[in-house]
Amino acid sequence: MTDPTTLALAGFTMIIVFMYLIMSKRMSAMNALILIPIVFAIGLGFYDAKLGKMMFDGVKKVAPTGIMICFAILFFGIMIDAGLFDPIIGRILRAVHGDPMKVCVGTAILAAFISLDGDGSTTYLVTCSALLAVHRRLGINPIILPALALMENSVMNIIPWGGPTGRVLASLNVEASQVFVPMVPGMVLGTLFVCFMAYRWGVKERARLGVVDIMHDGSHASVSEDPDAESLKRPEKFWINAALVVVLMFCLIKEVLPLAILFIIGTALALLINYRNKDQQARIAANGANAMPVVAMVFAAGIFMGILADTKMVDAMAKMIIAGVPESMGPHFAFITSLISLPGTFFMTNDAFYFGVLPVLAKAAATYGIDAAEMGRAALIGQGAHLLSPLVPSTYLLVGLNKVEFGDLQRFALLPAIGISLVWLATAMSLGYIHF
Repeated sequence: MTDPTTLALAGFTMIIVFMYLIMSKRMSAMNALILIPIVFAIGLGFYDAKLGKMMFDGVKKVAPTGIMICFAILFFGIMIDAGLFDPIIGRILRAVHGDPMKVCVGTAILAAFISLDGDGSTTYLVTCSALLAVHRRLGINPIILPALALMENSVMNIIPWGGPTGRVLASLNVEASQVFVPMVPGMVLGTLFVCFMAYRWGVKERARLGVVDIMHDGSHASVSEDPDAESLKRPEKFWINAALVVVLMFCLIKEVLPLAILFIIGTALALLINYRNKDQQARIAANGANAMPVVAMVFAAGIFMGILADTKMVDAMAKMIIAGVPESMGPHFAFITSLISLPGTFFMTNDAFYFGVLPVLAKAAATYGIDAAEMGRAALIGQGAHLLSPLVPSTYLLVGLNKVEFGDLQRFALLPAIGISLVWLATAMSLGYIHF
């Protein structure tokens, strides 16, 4: 039986090694997600049949997400092929007058509105489908779109119907009004911070690219990369395709059916509406090539998470974090928790941190007169950088849609994402919602 300290150190080291290897491009994200945890598990003595069960348990947990992502990419790929987004893209191009700065700021604003549904995958699908062609058309750095979508989704992710806040409310048995409402000023300033970063990046891109005269250069606005793109378009089906997307988004928000099932049905209808049998197979093959790398990474992440959880590394990591808070710092537990939440929610899943670490911290804080609601607010501070963790499946969808490397996104967006958490912390402390 491996002692908890060894397990905890192995868990932290495993994630650090993973990040180093993918950010330095020494390994692909998929290979690192599969091979690194296996090496660590064997090193810890888990080399019997249990190792296979750990990996399969992790894969089963991410299977619904993998299926959803696969069919979501197929669905939106078919909509792009059919030309649904071309009029929208054309209007956006005319509205921004070929200015990269306006496009970047507009991306942040659009992501903020889409993120109101509380689902990261939906935010990425809609934002990237609407603006990917615009970014490509103007030649904007391809990492900026996913960075802005992820950062703004990080800000909006703490709405009560989003995952993190729901876990906090459940684990501490507090009301949304006690935890979320005081965080609203920080969310407003967080959104302004993301827009400021969009402005800064956009100004740099404008200096590099200039303002493109999109009204007279004759370029096509389509996002489709298919050489036969024009023959695939179905402008006469625009309104029925638009209605299909609206109905699907409504069903997603209302949770009429599981997300994976909704996208499976939506894909079938999209193919039936737009293409004949022979063309349907060609569209599946073409868009499936885009879906496969993303889905493969999601299942690879399942192996990573399965080993991290079932070896009890994640439990040992939680205990080490808790033990690292000196008793003398008790009166500052809320402030300390806000600092711990940044690495805590990055190195661990939200479930592990909010259901494993937070209740213990809150119980200890109560002895110093710190209420559970303040601890809940402090625990949400780290969400600014959480979505850049290798343990978040929706981020693999984002990098897949934009055809960028996971490590490149981490390297580009990590410091600005931490900046979101610092904005939240400064706002909460200045308003007295978190005390030092």
